[in-house]
Amino acid sequence: MTPRLAAALVLGLLVPALALALPRSPERRLHPGDIPPLPSYVARVAPAIVGLKVRAAADAASSARLGVERFGSGVVFDARGYAVTVSYILLDAITIEAQTRDNRTEEARLVGVDFDTGLGVVKLAGDGPWPVAALGDSRDVKEGALTGTVGVDEDNDLVWVTGSVRSIRRFSAYWEYMLTRAFIVFPASPSWGGSALVNDRGQVVGIASLRLGESPYVNLVIPLEKFLPVRDELITAGRVVSRPPRPWLGLYTVAVKGGVIVDAVSPVGPARRAGFVKGDRIVSVNGVGVSSQEEFYERLWEKRAGDVIEVAVRRDDRIHVIAVPSIDRQRLYRTDAR
Repeated sequence: MTPRLAAALVLGLLVPALALALPRSPERRLHPGDIPPLPSYVARVAPAIVGLKVRAAADAASSARLGVERFGSGVVFDARGYAVTVSYILLDAITIEAQTRDNRTEEARLVGVDFDTGLGVVKLAGDGPWPVAALGDSRDVKEGALTGTVGVDEDNDLVWVTGSVRSIRRFSAYWEYMLTRAFIVFPASPSWGGSALVNDRGQVVGIASLRLGESPYVNLVIPLEKFLPVRDELITAGRVVSRPPRPWLGLYTVAVKGGVIVDAVSPVGPARRAGFVKGDRIVSVNGVGVSSQEEFYERLWEKRAGDVIEVAVRRDDRIHVIAVPSIDRQRLYRTDAR
């Protein structure tokens, strides 16, 4: 062994030992007071979240299914005190109380409802300016995007859930409702109705509407792109006036493989008097065949409220054509303060 090689071996043995012997910087530990109590996305939107306690008339058209006492979250989007929430908690509202993040209770009034999107607006009565949520562009949201769902429970405690967008797809439901683009978010929030869906920057990109499926549940979220173009109309007119009202029949349907079945009828809709029977299979609307709930709505909404809609159903191996004089659903419910 040469002197040079021996020296190299000694150095090789000493270096790890020397490294272990060097003083290490003490591991930095956060003081409990330095740990933020909420994720940043929650902290950004939380001041603009309100709880909404709603009381509807006992004999109102919506109370049979939705109840008289209702609760949901709202998101203040305008410093004057305008907040957006889901429409179903607002229908036929007599009184609305808003609970703020500083535990104040403020009176609120119903401003307007958009049945097409399932969203509505209330106005807080107290002096502003009110804390406002930052609004994002929901059209930029992609499947897999990280999100937070932020709302309140009936005790006015903040409820937030970190999740992600599981899918973006068309969504239809039994009460003549369909979104052409909806977010399906997992996991679901236990306080979903009216909660804000925010992106990783704390910007609101949607309003949570429903809890779907079986455990583990998901939330249906209405993208904010459905609201932003019509918010001013809801504030000034109480409804969306830039598009004609859709015809409404009051049919409750169930999607089945290759078709759509009548499950029930609304007690206040024109379908109740038209002669539909539970189990009728809808085969066409105004002479155009339909094979899904989505197609049923697309054909139905080609007409306007007030038009007579011809719905062909299969019953006992026979085809029955039922003519239904449609109505504007907005006329059935109290949907603004005017």
